[in-house]
Amino acid sequence: MNIKVNDTVLVITGKYKGKQGKVLKTEPKDNKVIVEGVNIVHKHEKARKANETSRIVTEEAPIDVSNVEIVCPSCGKPTRVYHAFVDGKKVRIHGGTKGCGASLDKAFAKKVKGTKTEAPAAAEEAPKKRTRKRSQKAEE
Repeated sequence: MNIKVNDTVLVITGKYKGKQGKVLKTEPKDNKVIVEGVNIVHKHEKARKANETSRIVTEEAPIDVSNVEIVCPSCGKPTRVYHAFVDGKKVRIHGGTKGCGASLDKAFAKKVKGTKTEAPAAAEEAPKKRTRKRSQKAEE
């Protein structure tokens, strides 16, 4: 399954078609995800103790993974997930012929080649040399 928790997804079929939401939970064995604000169901809760009251609870029910598409964080378009290797790790990217090539994994957002979030090599500065405060006072 190519969708992870905290990914933004777009529902492509069903009652909630066109709605975007954040993935709250994934169920890889059942091939389902729970998306925030999508597939809302009402459950009736019975009072179990004398001081409780019965109530109707609304919550999100699972939706099949095939009914959602991940949304690219850099360009905002729904996409199929492609994979590339960066530093020996498999990374999810927005690829294909129409893709921007950006990484869908936040940890590798700047390392993937050809992304819009990648900083140019010339703009990178060398890290500043750290000096202790005591040595600065001694020099003055």
